[in-house]
Amino acid sequence: MADTIIVRVQSPDGMKKIASTKRDTATAFLKKVAKEFGLNSEFSVYLNRNKTEELLSQNKTLSLLKIKHGDMLYLVPSGSPSTSGEVMDTATPHTSSSLPPVSTASSSSSSSMIPRSFSAPQVQEDEIDQYLSKQDGKIYRNKDPQLCHHGSLGKCVHCVPLEPFDEDYLNHLDPPVKHMSFHAYLRKLTGGADKGKFAALENLSCKIKSGCEGHPPWPEGICTKCQPSALTLNRQKYRHVDNIMFENHTIADHFLDFWRKTGSQRMGYLYGRFTEKKDIPLGIRAEVAAIYEPPQNASQNSLELVDDPKAAAVDEIAAKLGLTKVGWIFSDLLSEDTRIGTVRYTRNNDSHYLSAEECITAGYFQNLHSNPCRLSRDGHFGSKFVTVVATGGPDNQVHFEGYQVSNQCMALVRDECLLPCKDAPELGYAKESSSEQYVPDVFFKDKDKFGNDVTFLARPLPVEYLIIDITTTFPKDPQYTFSSTQRFPIENRDIMGETQNFHSLATYLSQSTSTSFLEIVSDFHLLLFLVTNEVMPLRDSIGLLLDAVRTSDEDLAQTWKKSEQWATIEQLCSTVGGQPSSSQGYGAMGGPSAPASSSAMWSCLHCTFMNQPGTEHCEMCSLPHS
Repeated sequence: MADTIIVRVQSPDGMKKIASTKRDTATAFLKKVAKEFGLNSEFSVYLNRNKTEELLSQNKTLSLLKIKHGDMLYLVPSGSPSTSGEVMDTATPHTSSSLPPVSTASSSSSSSMIPRSFSAPQVQEDEIDQYLSKQDGKIYRNKDPQLCHHGSLGKCVHCVPLEPFDEDYLNHLDPPVKHMSFHAYLRKLTGGADKGKFAALENLSCKIKSGCEGHPPWPEGICTKCQPSALTLNRQKYRHVDNIMFENHTIADHFLDFWRKTGSQRMGYLYGRFTEKKDIPLGIRAEVAAIYEPPQNASQNSLELVDDPKAAAVDEIAAKLGLTKVGWIFSDLLSEDTRIGTVRYTRNNDSHYLSAEECITAGYFQNLHSNPCRLSRDGHFGSKFVTVVATGGPDNQVHFEGYQVSNQCMALVRDECLLPCKDAPELGYAKESSSEQYVPDVFFKDKDKFGNDVTFLARPLPVEYLIIDITTTFPKDPQYTFSSTQRFPIENRDIMGETQNFHSLATYLSQSTSTSFLEIVSDFHLLLFLVTNEVMPLRDSIGLLLDAVRTSDEDLAQTWKKSEQWATIEQLCSTVGGQPSSSQGYGAMGGPSAPASSSAMWSCLHCTFMNQPGTEHCEMCSLPHS
């Protein structure tokens, strides 16, 4: 027994202890190692971590080779890199995505380091995240003429570059930045001496962990292994989006027209793209190019969304146009003086900025559009989905305010732990545990009347702990993803007499004064109508036109204009146009002239092929029947 020794062997898959004796030969010991690790291929065992002094297969005993009880040896399988440095893959793209993979940076770059306590998940990050992860991100400063006393090539504490998460720098910006960018937060996690070795992005969970077999299921039993931890709400120090920018005022004005003409509130989805916000270190901007208004029931004080059968088609069209759903917008406007066009200032410090119900809705949307992240075990963390409120400002004019809710709020909403208060919109309420659901305790900290920090149970809960505000802006020089100067009717506005049909399409084309076909069809709502109308949907044949609009290619648009599908659309429009073509309008584009009288009677494609009964007007296209 005195000859028995335990030798530890470290491999890339972990460490194992090999029981042996001092009299065992190196050859016999290596056979034990191969059996213990299940190796069928060649491998090498070294006495030192830096892969020197290889243990060769020979008849010398372990005692002669000076291998003692408790020694650590290092196993390297065949084909492993022989260098002592360790290169870790940071991302593996999905084969279904067309975006380029993330290149693995050198081990000295803090942006390429990931927590080594778990393997990197196979996740395809957004294009903007891939771009920012490769940027230096540091804040470079010029030499101070009064404080810097070194040469032009030197650096001191007054001019050395700052890290992107430097709070003092962010607080002195104009205006001050309360939340660092998400990628600056990642640099903070993966910086320092350990390069983020022990850092990890954990998604909160308020549910009981499944698979615990030591007791009956809830409500009969629960233990510390499966019980979710209590949650103390903190104001989030970072935000996933740092700015929201509408490309031009026209987008917002068209959205507000519904409230101006009906007095009812309105909701819409924001479609655009995520770009770099250069004023904030490693910042992200959500640029809004269009607003899609889904089916909804609206009144002066409420909004109710209904099922949208066209939702998938809208997302598909937007993707082919190079756009994605970046957020949602809703109005909360009350007219104060109709003569001068002022509105009431209702959302302020004395009331609320977002109600609890709106926070829950925002959290629901953010959970639907989670942010792909390679530093999380789940492959996602947080969300870039933003919330915009059109409401009255301090000057009694319409203002657009941007928000997100925190990751803690997303977890509470996802696990159905948060409720709104009926009579206090600024307060939420953490649910209590019941026989159907266990809810962990939720706390928040506030100051009492003596200025002391006191912990309160979140029943009720001020929603200000859940909100992250985001600046919303309009550019000085308007941008136009969709360049049409005409306005095509917006979808789902039948209540205000704004209808999408071939009669409105004929009117739109006949009133156009542009000679550019690309400019005429470059309207988001027009393209949606061409794809989703039930008379002649072009979903399978409009790809070339969408590419033309996305790339602003007039020649490509002219090529699609010569297709049979557009010729059929022209024929439909010429029949119901009701007005002769002008020399500068649609007729000048080469389309057929409209008949002189709008009383022409005919059967549309839907009437002909669907065998619709001979009613006075077609229900699908509003055309009179012959």
